[in-house]
Amino acid sequence: MSRARIDHGVLSGTFSLDDETFDVDNNVWVVGDDTECVVIDAPHDVDGIMALVGARSVKAILCTHAHDDHVRVAPALRERVHAPIMLHPADRPLWELTHPSELWDADLTDGQAVEVAGTTLRALHTPGHAPGGVCFHAEDLGCVFTGDTLFHGGPGATGRSYSDAGQLVASIRTRLFTLPDDTVVHTGHGEDTTLGAEKVNVV
Repeated sequence: MSRARIDHGVLSGTFSLDDETFDVDNNVWVVGDDTECVVIDAPHDVDGIMALVGARSVKAILCTHAHDDHVRVAPALRERVHAPIMLHPADRPLWELTHPSELWDADLTDGQAVEVAGTTLRALHTPGHAPGGVCFHAEDLGCVFTGDTLFHGGPGATGRSYSDAGQLVASIRTRLFTLPDDTVVHTGHGEDTTLGAEKVNVV
């Protein structure tokens, strides 16, 4: 039985791409127990993330994708907690828009397992919103962390550089909708949903 729990916070800041900037609220997800954890995405504010982490050891900083509102403070968080940043390498062009002089530490690959606190997060490559978009499925916790791939209400946005609407829908259908319908979706922005509830919103 997994000892892991999910801690959640919301941090506010901006998202910039294609010479436009927007105010955004980002979800931060921390999965672990009282001793160790992983952080999913690193938006806006290291201190806000550390409020969720507390005194625990951080095993990894897992990036769902490299838009600036998801990785802006990843290097600073890495320095604070001495944990590797993990990102799918297809998102290097987006990463370099925010961090042109430093890289992440380890490439995420499709199907890769990240172990923490007795549970497994499995990386699912879901390109479309971003080329290196990744969701993290925690089967024994009954949930999937989707970043900006899938929201309450349907797929993530695809109107900007490095995105592809058809590819995103295909990713959702082939990688997420093959999981159980009652799987809880923990998103990058906004409220939770379930995979079953979103099937009517992905066409």
